[in-house]
Order: sequence, then C-alpha cells, then structure tokens
Amino acid sequence: MTDNNNKTVLVTGATSGIGYELAKLFAENGYNIVHVARDGAKMKEVGDDLIMAHNIKVTNIVKDLSLPQSAKEVYNEVKSQGIVVDILVNNVGAGVFGPFVDNNLDEELQTIRLNVDTLVIFTKLFLKDMVARNEGKILQLASMVSKVPAPMQAVYAGTKAFIYIFSQSIANELKDTNVTITALRPGATDTDFFREAGAEDIKIHQPKNLADPAQVAKDGYEALINGDKTVVSGFMNNVMDKFSNLIPDSVVAEQMAKQNEKARH
Repeated sequence: MTDNNNKTVLVTGATSGIGYELAKLFAENGYNIVHVARDGAKMKEVGDDLIMAHNIKVTNIVKDLSLPQSAKEVYNEVKSQGIVVDILVNNVGAGVFGPFVDNNLDEELQTIRLNVDTLVIFTKLFLKDMVARNEGKILQLASMVSKVPAPMQAVYAGTKAFIYIFSQSIANELKDTNVTITALRPGATDTDFFREAGAEDIKIHQPKNLADPAQVAKDGYEALINGDKTVVSGFMNNVMDKFSNLIPDSVVAEQMAKQNEKARH
C-alpha cells in the first residue's frame, strides 16, 4: 500500500462492477473511501472488507442518487463531517434497453437524472472546492457509445455522449490548474448493467464479448492518476474507436444495431 497522506476518494455505486474494482484499487493504494449507494447493507459489507484488508477509513452514505436532491445532500453531509474529497469518481449509472418509441418514459427520465443530473451536480460542487485548493482529480464513467450511435440504447448513449463532451470541455477549462478530469470509456463489461437494463440476451452481452471490470478499473485508475483527459479501455475497443471515426455514423449505427440484437442460443 502506498501512503497517500490520508487522501479521500468519493466513489458512487461501488457495491459491484467497475465501481467496486475502482474502490479496491484506491483502498490498495491507501486512499480513504466515501462510498455512496442505495444498497446500505451491501455497501457496509464492501466497506468492512476494505477496512479489514487495507486499514483505511470508509464512510458510507446511503442515497438513491436518481432522486433530485440526493447529490446536494451527499455534498452537504460530506462537508458537515469535515471530509475533504481529493478525488471524485462519478461511476453510478443506469440504462434502459429497447426501441425508444416503446420504452417507459419515466424510466428514461430517471436514467437521465442519474447519469446526467447527478453527475453534473457532483462535478460542480466538488470541482469548485478542488479549484479553490488548486488540487484534485475527477473520473467520469463515459462509454464506447459516447461517440457512436447506439440503437436500442438511445437515451443511455445520449447520456454517455453528454458525459464525454461535458468532461472534455471542462478538461480544457482546467488546463492552467492542478485539477484534472478524466473520461473512462469502456465497452461492454461483465457487470450487472445489462441485467438491470433488461438486455442480458443480446449478442454483445455474450461472455466472450465482455471486458473484465477489474481491467477496466485499472485502465481508468491509471489514466486518472496520470491526469489523462480520456482513456478507452481494451485493445479492440481502441481499434474500433479509431475505425468508427473513419466511417459514416449511419454505418456505425447499423453495426451497433446488429450487436444489440438478441443472440441465438
């Protein structure tokens, strides 16, 4: 474990998947954790394991971050406890799978609130403090679909496109400071995302197509620490990212539509 002088990272949604692997990496490197999630029991279990394994401090805050006031409430609670957040990881997110015309509007609006509104509020509030100190880092969970059309995931892809452009814009604004913002762009990853989105049976979700969340977290962690503006996780994703820049969006959309078809068993 490296000594990070009692520095603290706030991670949203670290009870499983990429967020969980990121929390483990930060703990291994000596960071204290502020963990925000809606599943209090699971969060406590994860936090207790990290405390036992790495002798760090873990602060658990139970919140449903899709609710309008939750992000501000978390910020105020952190401030009231005198905790300085050195690194912010906006990991939590959700999606709805299916044709936009058929999907439930309330679920899609909840996705926008969680993926966009909550992320913007957290970024605004904690970034102000970081800029005032002239020190800090933010990791945003974007996606490979941040830069390509994604039929059957229109709202989710739209929120991830927002996160990517939003983060790259702020990264430029911060260029003369010691504060950095990094957008992590994984592809399909072996997490609960597809199950929760109702998309477990599509082609892209087959085991051979899924990235290891531990590797995705490692790529994001290293890019964050290096102060990189963005990172695409995975060799083939990097190849596809470069290739997609060379062909029309309509062709990319057709390819993505095929990946999002139901798999034949």
